[in-house]
Amino acid sequence: MFVRRIAVIGTGYVGLTTGACLASLGHDVVCADVDADKIARLARGEVDILEPGLAELVAEGIAAGRLTFVLGAAAAVRHTAAGPEVMFLCVPTPMGVGGVADLSIVESVVEEVRDLLPSGCVVVNKSTVPVGTAERTEELLVRDDVAVVSNPEFLREGTAVEDFLNPDRIVVGGSKQDAAERVAALYSRLGAPTVLTDGPSAELVKYAANCFLAMKLSYVNAVAELCDRLGANITDVTEGMGYDKRIGQSFLQPGPGWGGSCLPKDTAAMLQLADAADFEFRLIRATIDTNTRQRQRMVEKVRLAVTGRRGGSLSHVRLGLLGLTFKAGTDDLRDSPALAVAALLRQAGADLVGYDPALRRGIRHPDLASITVVDDPYLAAKDAEALIVLTEWPEFRSLDWARLADTVRKPIVIDTRNLLDPAVARRVGFEWIGIGRN
Repeated sequence: MFVRRIAVIGTGYVGLTTGACLASLGHDVVCADVDADKIARLARGEVDILEPGLAELVAEGIAAGRLTFVLGAAAAVRHTAAGPEVMFLCVPTPMGVGGVADLSIVESVVEEVRDLLPSGCVVVNKSTVPVGTAERTEELLVRDDVAVVSNPEFLREGTAVEDFLNPDRIVVGGSKQDAAERVAALYSRLGAPTVLTDGPSAELVKYAANCFLAMKLSYVNAVAELCDRLGANITDVTEGMGYDKRIGQSFLQPGPGWGGSCLPKDTAAMLQLADAADFEFRLIRATIDTNTRQRQRMVEKVRLAVTGRRGGSLSHVRLGLLGLTFKAGTDDLRDSPALAVAALLRQAGADLVGYDPALRRGIRHPDLASITVVDDPYLAAKDAEALIVLTEWPEFRSLDWARLADTVRKPIVIDTRNLLDPAVARRVGFEWIGIGRN
């Protein structure tokens, strides 16, 4: 394998994982960001992101001299006299007006480096971007000697390093076949199936994949509600479904709804793309609506459990929340379904005390303003009218549930993740209420 000089612009989940993993594959990588303090910490091997294996890869890359951190995109391009052979754009593309991705940061970086890039360099859009962004990037570069390709990431928070080094597939698309092949060759050691295509198709793959996963989650949540109404067991239903190879076992776990940094943004973007193409994508609309309803349904489960009737008042009812991040294994709060449910409970007048293994006491975050965050699950349970499991942290299973039963005011647990063993909870006196099962 040829060692390539690579610049990675952006050191968030995608950028830092991409840079560290490419360095671990033997490439020479320089990562850039606009946050000077963050760059200084990374240069010392200090990783702020909670991501298994990432800090170790960063430390190994630095020690081997294959991974460097600099301030600003221009500095990354100038890092070596010859400049980068490949530059990855891994900058934020937040949801803008109408659901379309905001490309202002991407465009700003391109304008900053276009006159600095060496001839023959390949610019890679790694961020999730709308269809047509590769073409737009080419227009901004105004460089016939610099190619642009799309190489979408398929990383899950909490398993990003594992996903990068053991990918299901590599997708690369662009108008210049040789440039796409050069980028695909960066991953040759991984031995993954490779899809070489045009730019628009590569860009659409990421949206199509994430929207399908969102639909699968909304579907299983709808089936769980049907199980509640019919007295069926969603665990058995999904087990029976999952053995079908056409369906598979993944993304069949019901919960309080889907969220995170990708699915909400990508489903909204897909709707915008469809609208722009004069296509009414009703399936995606229903997927989003089902997700919104699922969060409201969790609140109604709490109302019924605590007050004994639908629509009962939760005013000044103290509730203990177990889990606040959008999924286990991460400290990410972006579009967390746990916080969405918490917001609805707070609107209903409930007093909320929350615990999450990844969050420290007194953490400041706008979405946590209405929650008293504690650093002990037993403090979250103290005098609570009910406990609500909102994030699937496995350590919640090993809590002392007998102690929790003595700590709460009412021994009720609404398990929105079906995480706990109902028999264990009931044995110590809890009324266990799950999703789609008794």
